Amino acid sequence: MRASYRFREHTLRADRSEDADAVLFAMECKSCGESSDGAGEPTDGTQWAADHLKAHPGHLTYREHITRPYRFVPGAWL
Repeated sequence: MRASYRFREHTLRADRSEDADAVLFAMECKSCGESSDGAGEPTDGTQWAADHLKAHPGHLTYREHITRPYRFVPGAWL
């Protein structure tokens, strides 16, 4: 039995469809590893970092995590 295969191009794009997950922003303290809950607005994470710094004055470095949904869009058959 003989089989043939066709290949297809795909492009990776940000998923902006209605059923896509929301973009989430979170901040993580690099000193202790604690992090904010993911929120839809970037300012929520920065407020968490400011509050965390007030409670822990020596925690001066942070990392922002952005979670954005992506999807492959099928293109032309090769």
